[in-house]
Amino acid sequence: MDSRYLRAFVAVADHGGISAAAQRLGYAQSSVSAQLKRLEADLGTGVLLRAGRGATLTEAGQRLLPFAREALELEQRLRRATLGERPRLRIGSQESLAHAWLPEVLAALEYGAGGAGSSADVELVAGSRAQVDRAFHAGELDVVFRYDDNERTLDPSTVVGHDRTVLAASPRHPLAGLESVTPDQLLAYEFLVAEPNCTSQMLVDRFGRDLLLDAQLSMVTGSLSALLRLAGHGRGLALLPQLSVARELAAGELVELRLSEPARPVSIVAQWHPRLGLAERPLHALLDLARRADPLPDVAPRAEVG
Repeated sequence: MDSRYLRAFVAVADHGGISAAAQRLGYAQSSVSAQLKRLEADLGTGVLLRAGRGATLTEAGQRLLPFAREALELEQRLRRATLGERPRLRIGSQESLAHAWLPEVLAALEYGAGGAGSSADVELVAGSRAQVDRAFHAGELDVVFRYDDNERTLDPSTVVGHDRTVLAASPRHPLAGLESVTPDQLLAYEFLVAEPNCTSQMLVDRFGRDLLLDAQLSMVTGSLSALLRLAGHGRGLALLPQLSVARELAAGELVELRLSEPARPVSIVAQWHPRLGLAERPLHALLDLARRADPLPDVAPRAEVG
């Protein structure tokens, strides 16, 4: 099947319409329309529902999309291998990990710490857990780094590190001066939450129950820095991985509340797609470097989880 047809189809899926896809690809709209019609003729079924200036995927189109992405990525790898270019490694990360830890790991990879044959052209996408997961399952990323949520998938994965969870607040917060804070005392105050499922899981891991069921919540989506600023101005409490809040704690903009119950570390998990071709060597070098950069190296290592 002609890769131009697949590229046109993926562009429409990504940009929501034939006109926008044509602009992105640098083609005339009529050319993109013709390629899509040839694709549907080759497949013997419609893959798009055209409505006005937009287009949505049919059920067949939704089934086709991940395979179309995979085929285009395979073509890209083929070209790079043929031309002797470095493989491409597309990395996704939760914003909290991309904020402080992952850049140093990627820098070590670029400087050759992974050994011979481990160099790659790295593309990094940072976002919420939901955004990163969506891009990974759509075939737009090769590997993702995120905090463990105890969900298991068929794709290979491994624990590469560990982090503490920190309950952070403004130095002026009423709880900041207490010697220790109980879970029930927290319920009187507002929580700032970026990703409810992630925060809830950390609460369950720490206290054996989800305090957010009874807590006052304020959602702050799309920006870790905005959440940290709001917490610093006294807007609420934030339960966060230590990596994401280390700078603010060191600067005194936030303080860690001392909890009456012991904290449990949270695992940092890498998950990747199999069959990455020449990118396999850089991928496993990256995983090894990530393990060596474990923020809590004294935590007992765990084997691969998927």
